[in-house]
Amino acid sequence: MSSAGLLQTPARYNTPDMKCASLYVLSAVAAMAAVTEPKVKLPGGHADLANGEKLFQHHCALCHGPKGEGGRGPVLTRAKLSRAPDDATLLKVIENGIRGTEMPGADSMSEREMRQTAAYVRSLGKIPLKPVPGNPAHGAEIYRGKGNCVTCHSIKGDGGISALDLAGIGGSRSAAYLRESLVDPGASVPEGYLLVTVATKNGKNVTGVGAEEDSFSIQIRDNAGRSHSFWKHEIAQIDKQRGKSPMPSYKGQLSDDELTDLVAYLASLKEGK
Repeated sequence: MSSAGLLQTPARYNTPDMKCASLYVLSAVAAMAAVTEPKVKLPGGHADLANGEKLFQHHCALCHGPKGEGGRGPVLTRAKLSRAPDDATLLKVIENGIRGTEMPGADSMSEREMRQTAAYVRSLGKIPLKPVPGNPAHGAEIYRGKGNCVTCHSIKGDGGISALDLAGIGGSRSAAYLRESLVDPGASVPEGYLLVTVATKNGKNVTGVGAEEDSFSIQIRDNAGRSHSFWKHEIAQIDKQRGKSPMPSYKGQLSDDELTDLVAYLASLKEGK
C-alpha cells in the first residue's frame, strides 16, 4: 500500500451515518456540560442589597465611582458587563480580580459578602444611563486635528503606538474621568505608563514610558514609539517620575466646548464600535 493510502480515512468510518453519529455524541456532551454548569442565584433582599452597597462603597467605589459611573475602573451602570456577562463570572471577577489589569481580588470578603456585592453591581445595570453632553462628530474632528491625539494614541491600530489604545475607552472610563485626563493627565496615570528618564554615563538622555525592567536592564518607549534598551551598568541615573504623565494638558489649548465634544467622542468609543 502506498503512503498516500495509509493516510486516507477507511471508507467504513467516513459514511454519512458515522458523521451524524459523531455530531450527535458531540451535541450530547455539550448538552451535559450545560446541564452540569452550576447556577448562581444572587441575593435580592433589601438588607442584602443595602450591605452590598456598603461593601461596594468601601472596596469598589474608588475606581468604579460611587454609583458605578466609572473612573479609572469600567462603567458598571450597564445591563451587560463585557467582563462579567453572567452572575457566575461576576462572582469570579470579584473573588479573583482580573489578571493584567488594576482589578484586584476581594481577599477580605466572605462568600456571602461577595454575593451581596455582586447583587448590588447587578442592580446598577438597571439605572438609566445619562447621555454624555457634546457633539461626538465634532469631537472626532478635534481628535484627529487640533488635538493631534492620533500622534500618540490609536483606535484599533489606527494612529500612534506610544500611548494607550483608546478602542473601547468609552466603556471602561467615565466621561468625568476622560475630561480630567485631558486637563490634568497626571491626576491618574494608567498602569504601565510611568514616565521615565534615563541618563547614561556617556551623556545620552532618553525620556519615555517605561516598558520593561529587570535587575540588569531597562527598556523605554519614547513619544515616537521607538524602543530604547539600556544595560544598567551603563546608566548614570534613572528618574521615575511618578504622578507625571507623558501626555500634555489640553487646559487652555482647547475651549470648554471643544473639550466637551472631545469627551463626547471618546465616550462613544465602546467595544465592538
